Amino acid sequence: MGILDRFRLDGQVAIVTGASSGLGVAFAKGLAEAGADVVLAARRADRLRDTAALVEGAGRRALVVPADVARPEDCREVARAAAAFGRVSVLVNNAGVASAVPASRETPEQFRGVVEVNLNGAYWMAQAAAAVMTGGGSIVNVSSVLGLVSGGLPQAAYSASKAGLLGLTRDLAAQWTGRKGIRVNAIAPGYFASEMTDDYPEGYLDAHLARLPLGRIGDPEELAAAVVFLASPAGGYTTGATFVVDGGVALGG
Repeated sequence: MGILDRFRLDGQVAIVTGASSGLGVAFAKGLAEAGADVVLAARRADRLRDTAALVEGAGRRALVVPADVARPEDCREVARAAAAFGRVSVLVNNAGVASAVPASRETPEQFRGVVEVNLNGAYWMAQAAAAVMTGGGSIVNVSSVLGLVSGGLPQAAYSASKAGLLGLTRDLAAQWTGRKGIRVNAIAPGYFASEMTDDYPEGYLDAHLARLPLGRIGDPEELAAAVVFLASPAGGYTTGATFVVDGGVALGG
C-alpha cells in the first residue's frame, strides 16, 4: 500500500453527526472524497439534503437520518440505518452546541443542555456505532481547543463538555482498541468558520487572530484532512490521542 493509498476509505461507511452545517459538512465531503459512503445525521433534516448533494457530487452514496444525539434511541437508529447501508467503520462525533453565559448566572437547564449534546450525545453515539463496527473501525470525537485552554469568554458548560470529551476519548480507546479493534481519537479545533464563530462578540475573533502564530482563521478542509487521517489506515497506529489543529491557540500569547 502506497502512502496516499493509506488515506483511502473505499468500500466503507462513515457516520457524521452534526452534518447539517459548518465543519460537519466539510467532514462529510472530505470522507466522501476519500472514498467513503456517508450517513448524515443532524436535527435539521432539510439542511442535511444539501450535504448529501456534496457527498453524491464526490461520487459516493449519502444517507440522511434525522436525529438528536441527546436521545440514545436516535443514536441507535442512526447506527441501524448505517449498518444496513454497508460496512460501518468510521464515526465522526461532530454534533455540538455552544453557550456563553457567566457562571454566576448559568442555570442548571442551560448547563445540562450543552453537556447533553456535546458529551453525553457523543457517548451514546459511540456506543451505538461500536455495536455495528463488527470489523473494527475509527471514532473521531470533535472536541475543541477550549477543552485545553480558556478562550476568554464565559463558557463553563462548553469548555467542561469539550474537556470531558477528551477524557471519554482516552477511556474508550483503552477499552475498545484492543478488544474491538476500534481506534478512538479526538481533534481539538481552534478557530474555524462555523455557526459558533458567527455568534462571537464583535471584535473578539480579530483580537484573538492578531495573537495567533498563524494569524488567520482555519480552513475547514484543513480540519477535514485531519479527520480523514485519523479515520483511515494512515492513522492506524494512533489511538487515545488528541490531535490539536488550532493554528497555535494553545501556545498562548
